Amino acid sequence: MREFSYRDGSLWAEQVSLEQIAENFGTPTYVYSRAHFERQYRDYAEALGNRPGLICYAVKANSNLGILSLLAQLGAGFDIVSGGELERVLLAGGDPSRIVFSGVGKTSEEMRRALDVGVHCFNIESEAEIDRLERVAAECGKTAPISIRVNPDVDAQTHPYISTGLKENKFGIAIDKAIEVYQHAADSEHLKITGVDCHIGSQLTEVAPFLDALDRLLVLIDQLAELGITLEHLDLGGGLGVRYRGEEPPPVGDYLTEVHKRIGERNLSLILEPGRSIAANGGALLTRVEYLKRTEEHNFAIVDAAMNDNLRPALYQAWQDIVPVTPDESESTLWDIVGPVCETGDFLGKNRSQSLREGQLLAMLSTGAYGFTMSSNYNSRCRAAEVLVDGDKTYLVRERETFADLVRGETTVPKKPDQLLASQWGPFFSPGPKPQLTPRKISTNREMECALNSARCMGSATIS
Repeated sequence: MREFSYRDGSLWAEQVSLEQIAENFGTPTYVYSRAHFERQYRDYAEALGNRPGLICYAVKANSNLGILSLLAQLGAGFDIVSGGELERVLLAGGDPSRIVFSGVGKTSEEMRRALDVGVHCFNIESEAEIDRLERVAAECGKTAPISIRVNPDVDAQTHPYISTGLKENKFGIAIDKAIEVYQHAADSEHLKITGVDCHIGSQLTEVAPFLDALDRLLVLIDQLAELGITLEHLDLGGGLGVRYRGEEPPPVGDYLTEVHKRIGERNLSLILEPGRSIAANGGALLTRVEYLKRTEEHNFAIVDAAMNDNLRPALYQAWQDIVPVTPDESESTLWDIVGPVCETGDFLGKNRSQSLREGQLLAMLSTGAYGFTMSSNYNSRCRAAEVLVDGDKTYLVRERETFADLVRGETTVPKKPDQLLASQWGPFFSPGPKPQLTPRKISTNREMECALNSARCMGSATIS
């Protein structure tokens, strides 16, 4: 995380102090480095070498419009898994012809929209999806470009929740059924076979599982060629890991050197779908210590960020470094760093050796991927702000949510008749006439805004 470093006793992002960001934007706040995202993308693009291909950033890793727009400006493609992600990419200026549409549950409406804008291809995950896409394409009078996602039954040696290439996983079509599925698709006048796709998991720190899957795909590609089905591209998905706690993932250049060797002289373009390896180490979650609580068993540092802001520790028991923004020389103590959410599983880090004080700023590192995108409003907590740092400039690329944002679109319900209420609740309701209530939609009118002290609605910005 070279863009996040200490200088003059304080942690900075590029040329901006995190103390200054906290003062300007409050906490919790996600902070991203533009330089990091650009460098990581360029590493992939350069590693393609002379082979035609696309680097399709996995939108699910970090879908903020500011991030998507800066990648679109670099010429990135995008890997999407929903209609919402498609609309985000288009709004951010992404080229639809550089979009691959993955995901196991594409709806007919999502298919129609993707056909209408002209995505690069659909990564097909099941035989049922082929039938649906063929029907939708026929209704639209279009031909849908498809790539079959093959499940090679390769152990990615990663957390089971992010392993996607084994037989028991819900993703893709078993490799031993792939030829049959390709032959079925080849008979359709509304489907155009363009490639083969594979994604075996996330946070891989060894090249071997990737190459094992690649070898199996190349055998399939050669078998299809013998049957007269020629593929244009090979999509190896994403999954290359990052360093969270001592891991040593291979450089992308070393990984792709091995890929190029195995592809050899085959006339195939290459598609990659990196997400975490582009985004993770380009972000930090800025939070403040609210209380220090000592018990017989644990020391708890209760901060203003929680599992609703960063779910990964609670969901995956993921380890992410937590560091003081302004470290001191006081004696360290072991702390469980936890949030205010009413769950025992609400923790950001356990047994962390820190010298802490109430009001202190902390930075949770390596949170540029699967941080805000997995956040929620659990416990009716407003989601964090997002700030992009570009040299000595800061851009508020997502405003902090307000309570008005939380209840937008919700309604109250009418009170039940008095006699029914009385029979159900007895003396709880006092006698006498009651005002007649009708359903009321909660809105962000001026009166409510004043009452809630909410100045603005949530926003998001693109970056130029």
